[in-house]
Amino acid sequence: MCEGEFPVCPGHCVQMVWLGLLAVLLEIFLIESAPAKDEINYLPGLAKQPSFRQYSGYLNVSENIHLHYWFVESQGHPESDPVVLWLNGGPGCSSLDGLLNEHGPFLIQPDGKTLQYNPYSWNLIANVLYLESPAGVGFSYSDDHQYKTNDTAVSFNNYLALKDFFRLFPEYSKNSFYITGESYGGIYVPTLAERVITDSSIRFQGMAVGNGLSSWEYNDNSLVYFAFYHGLLRSTRCNFELLSLVKEVSHIVWSSGLNVYNLYADCVGGVPGEIQFDESRKQLVISDLGNLFPKNEMSVWWRKKLKDVYQSHRNVRLDPPCTNTTACSNYLNDPEVRKALHIPAFVQNWEMCSAVVNQLYQRLYSDMKDQYMKLLSAGQQQYQFLVYNGDVDMACNFMGDEWFVESLQQKVTVNRRTWLYDDGNGDQVGGFVKEFGNLAFLTVKGAGHMVPTDKPLAAFTFFSRFLHKEPY
Repeated sequence: MCEGEFPVCPGHCVQMVWLGLLAVLLEIFLIESAPAKDEINYLPGLAKQPSFRQYSGYLNVSENIHLHYWFVESQGHPESDPVVLWLNGGPGCSSLDGLLNEHGPFLIQPDGKTLQYNPYSWNLIANVLYLESPAGVGFSYSDDHQYKTNDTAVSFNNYLALKDFFRLFPEYSKNSFYITGESYGGIYVPTLAERVITDSSIRFQGMAVGNGLSSWEYNDNSLVYFAFYHGLLRSTRCNFELLSLVKEVSHIVWSSGLNVYNLYADCVGGVPGEIQFDESRKQLVISDLGNLFPKNEMSVWWRKKLKDVYQSHRNVRLDPPCTNTTACSNYLNDPEVRKALHIPAFVQNWEMCSAVVNQLYQRLYSDMKDQYMKLLSAGQQQYQFLVYNGDVDMACNFMGDEWFVESLQQKVTVNRRTWLYDDGNGDQVGGFVKEFGNLAFLTVKGAGHMVPTDKPLAAFTFFSRFLHKEPY
């Protein structure tokens, strides 16, 4: 113990004091180490600027590839709350859809200029990182503008982006980390998790996949049943081996005018044609993401047609079916918004989905069983896994994901039952849940493909229970 005043402190004591001061300074540096150049100081469209900090910039995967991120700190306890990565799917669609239309702290309004605070934002309880991936999506880009990629390259680049994130934000490296996503995120999320579990510097705790494309076979085969039992087929008998029935389902899903993302919701903007022309932007608009019936002869023909359209008419926009991307596009392409988000002038205009990335994307996996089995058996620590589905989505229907989870043959610990959430007027049925130890399959009643958009309170409820390891 040091005695006396500081000036007469012995040499070894002075050294101890300096070491203590250095430790304090280092701690202060770590707390304040988030990149100041990326901080969003003023975000247009908000009546009042947020009390939490947020950042927008680029995670450099290589000298050539630059992935745009938007990071919102937790409104609760950012220093200790989990870090959650969110990935939208496509392939080729922007994760800013998740931020501005699903579970971000503010939601885009129809005027394309105004943002309103979201009372069910996931950043109420977590630090959320929205990553636009792969390069060519949203504001992400590569210097050579070559956007041909595949599942393996994307998972590796997303991992490198994560490493760069924790380099830029070292204060969050001690926080629990989760990977979440939806749709083609059913491929993105587990392939990335497979890499992350080998890195002890990242405190991976689990993953959640919403309406995910976990298995091509189960997704396609189950959709025939889904269509039959929802009264969409004219067939009077349940013979699902007939090729004509598959063709009928394919036609109903894509060409009948039904909302493929929510069977019981209207198609925004009215029933679309297979290929439309947007007079205001002088663009052809296509809406098939190529994720249903990939081996069916009609789908093969349709994808070839889309490729031909793209090659002959480069000004093509890819919009998810029955959705309106105009508000998001107008907002994010506003010069003041781009400036606030630190987007360089040479970066392309923002679009919800990239036709270029989608058309050039090589899908390498037909299902995610190997990845899930590896994750479920990894080490002594039990990670948390959640597969959730809105029950009126046809793009990635709940039956296909339920079949996939059942195929993993994990021991049932909680039989299928309803799960509840409080809507302020008492408990309501949120859907059904079945648990297999640290893996749960959960449905959300009345929700479509984008669960947090359709059922924001229910989505926030199960998200909170997932993070806090509480019973559903």
